[in-house]
Amino acid sequence: MLTFSTLGPEGSNHHFVLQQYLAAQGIENAARVVLLDDFHTGARAVIAGEADYLLQCAVHPAAAEITGTYRAAMVVVDAFISPSRPMALVRAKCGGEGAGKVGVQSATQSYADLSAWPTVVHEPTVLAVAAGLAEGRYEAGIVFASFAEAHADRFEVIESVGTVCDAWIVYGREAVDEGRAVVWKDSPAARRYRERIGRMSKPGDS
Repeated sequence: MLTFSTLGPEGSNHHFVLQQYLAAQGIENAARVVLLDDFHTGARAVIAGEADYLLQCAVHPAAAEITGTYRAAMVVVDAFISPSRPMALVRAKCGGEGAGKVGVQSATQSYADLSAWPTVVHEPTVLAVAAGLAEGRYEAGIVFASFAEAHADRFEVIESVGTVCDAWIVYGREAVDEGRAVVWKDSPAARRYRERIGRMSKPGDS
C-alpha cells in the first residue's frame, strides 16, 4: 500500500484535496493517508522511506522552503490543479475579546477585503482560524463555509469566497522528469491551445 502524507488535521483543505487526487488516480483503496503537523516532518518522512509521497499546495507559504531545503533527496513528481473546499469570510454576531481581530491562513488573506479589522492574525491552517473564532479570539476570519453553516447562531457570512482552484505539488524520492519538462499533452488547457491555434489559422479569425 502506498503512503501519502499531507498537512492535517483531518478535514483540512490539504486532506480534502489529497482525497480528491487519490480518487482521480483511482488508487484511493490502495493508499494510506498520514496527516502531519508541518511539512518538514512530512519531507523527512518521505526521505526516510516512512512515506512514499507528500502533497503540498503550491501557494502554501512553506512551498519554496520545502522544495529548496530537501531538493537533493525529495523531488517534485507530479502537479495538478484542484478546487478547494468552499470558503467564506465570517464574523461573530456578538462582540468579545477578539474584537478588531481577523484570523487568516496566510495563503487565504487576499481572498477577501480585511480592511475593516485593524489586526490580522496569521494561523497555520484554516481549521486553526475556525478554532480561534469558536474560542472568541477573533471577531472574524476566513474559514470553510461549512463552519458558518454549522454555527449559524453565532456567525454570519459577510463575504462568500467560494472555491479557489490552486496548483498542487506531489513530492517523492525518485525523479520523473529525465531532464525535460513533463507535460500532459492532452490536458484541457492543451486542447484549448490547439483549438485557438486552429481558429487563428482560418482567414478572418483571430
